[in-house]
Amino acid sequence: MQLKDYQEDAIEELLEATKQLLNYENQKLVLKAPTGSGKTIIMAEFLKQLTENPEIRQPLSFIWTAPRKLHIQSKEKLENYFEENCALKCSFFEDLDDRKIDENEILFFNWESINKKDNVYIRDNEQEFNLSKVVERTKEEGREIILIIDESHHHAKSDISQELIKMMGPILTIEVSATPKMEEPDEMVNVHLEDVKAVGMIKKAVIINDEIENFLKHNKIISGLRTGSEEKVLDLAIQKRRELVKAFNQEDVATINPLILIQLPDRKSQIEDEVKERIIKYLKDKHNISVENGKLGVYLSENYENLENITKNESEVEVLIFKQAITIGWDCPRAQILVLFRFWKSLTFSIQTVGRIMRMPELHHYTGHQILNYAHVYTNLENIEIQEDISKDYITIFTSKRIKDYKPINLLSYYSKRQRERTRLDPRFINIFLETAKKEKIKDKINIKSQKFNQDFIAKAELNNIDVKGKLPIVAEKRVKYVVSSLDLQKLLDYFARDSLPPEFYPEDRSIARVKESIYHLFEKIFNLTYEDEEKIVSILLDEKNIDYFKNLINIAKQKYQAEVAKREKELSLIEDWNVREIMNFNINYFRSDKKRSVMQPFYCDKKWKTEMAFIDFLEKQSNVEWWFKNGDRDATFLAVPYGNGEPKPFYVDFVIKLKDD
Repeated sequence: MQLKDYQEDAIEELLEATKQLLNYENQKLVLKAPTGSGKTIIMAEFLKQLTENPEIRQPLSFIWTAPRKLHIQSKEKLENYFEENCALKCSFFEDLDDRKIDENEILFFNWESINKKDNVYIRDNEQEFNLSKVVERTKEEGREIILIIDESHHHAKSDISQELIKMMGPILTIEVSATPKMEEPDEMVNVHLEDVKAVGMIKKAVIINDEIENFLKHNKIISGLRTGSEEKVLDLAIQKRRELVKAFNQEDVATINPLILIQLPDRKSQIEDEVKERIIKYLKDKHNISVENGKLGVYLSENYENLENITKNESEVEVLIFKQAITIGWDCPRAQILVLFRFWKSLTFSIQTVGRIMRMPELHHYTGHQILNYAHVYTNLENIEIQEDISKDYITIFTSKRIKDYKPINLLSYYSKRQRERTRLDPRFINIFLETAKKEKIKDKINIKSQKFNQDFIAKAELNNIDVKGKLPIVAEKRVKYVVSSLDLQKLLDYFARDSLPPEFYPEDRSIARVKESIYHLFEKIFNLTYEDEEKIVSILLDEKNIDYFKNLINIAKQKYQAEVAKREKELSLIEDWNVREIMNFNINYFRSDKKRSVMQPFYCDKKWKTEMAFIDFLEKQSNVEWWFKNGDRDATFLAVPYGNGEPKPFYVDFVIKLKDD
């Protein structure tokens, strides 16, 4: 699986923090990452790299806790991730060998199930098979425990929870959540929502009551649908779903069937039951959406209907009625509309509230139809409060659309691509490496018949905790030499690639893979050796007469790669047909201002704008101005021209002004 840049960054930060924290006792680390960022994948790769890192010398065992049934889902995801490399073993209680957690083994369990003193895994029993004894046996064998608390905002705060954590005695506790609750962590790794959004993993924003005018009063949102019926809210949601279906068809992805989620409160009362039954009847009578025809799903504690393939993009289910408590950790990327009714009475919107409609179904944004890049909430709640977290900027309550008689202007615009290659190798390194090998005449220097391992390299690998299990010591000429089995050649190649990257590049998995791939390509090109000849390739590479030639070759290629990256950083990307975007959405930091000549209607302005508003007032009075657009200052969305001496940069103009032809 190809990791995203922000995921690589988070993994690197987690590793560095863990290396430091493992020098102490009872340390706390937080991974704060928004819904849809791939928290489980980040943790899986982090654990893999942690167990393979030569700097981590102490043996480790892991405990992974999660609420309700999420631990089962997490175990399945990690098992799939570790399927090829077998880096870690994933187990439930009943899977443990000898009633202990082995080295590089993860014990998964449901937090609520053990957060009770009479639970079978907590209370004493004749078999001495309970959590405290499992932990005790594990530590008796010299292993430290790392505790991972997944979706931590759901648990780990009660007195019993704290007693359990104390009983486990982890050297490190890692809390994973979009909204962590851990007090005073020793380190925190923060995945920023903007980075997740930029690569298309999640929607650009969540829009509340699209095309319905909402109001702000005392920092609370007054819903434009507050006097509307539940039926009115449903009609709007279903109409939006039809628009999404049409847009997906026009994008040639007709297999994606957008899903409406109707969320009921976790509490159970007669009012909620009556509303639920009324909703089900209305959906069937008015919109032909029912359990019987497969278009309605139900996910309630007392009722499960049409859930078998509901998370698949092509599922026929159009609407799902559910309760939050049942669906913790439930992923359904095609879910795009959330419906909340007024019997919630009050609700504070947070990133958790809208989490289920944040993901993109194909993990990228669509260029043809912007509507597909946004999620929607429809509600007749009277008052909506937005929590002071990342959701404050992500949840939008105002929508502005480009005027209908707008004609394309197709301007040239420039933007900078984020350069992440400064500290990591991308695929260009392979060609640079091969070109360097040709220039350095490496073919003439390498002796492919000589395959005696460089003993200094083997010794260095051993010192860095690379366990070459198949080595056989042979004493010759008062020096210890090693015969390395084919099983351990891959370990040595990994270590060689890792060791060759610093100080210019951090030895993360992506860059290590580039070095190894470059070596394989080189041997195939000049010696006609393929992946099937791996044993011979590694033996030649690490030969005592050859190894220094390869080290020098990699160093020269790294220097050339850095020069190429520096050159590319000075270049800008060009858009030949930039136009004002069709839709813009605004959060609670904006307010409406009636401006007739704005190309976006209605016009919303930032509370911080002062000089800009004076200029806007000036433009409004000019009879020769057809329309004007208040430009932004980021990415390819807004208009920019190149400027700068030697190193051009994008300059985002403040306004785009279209004058009348006459």
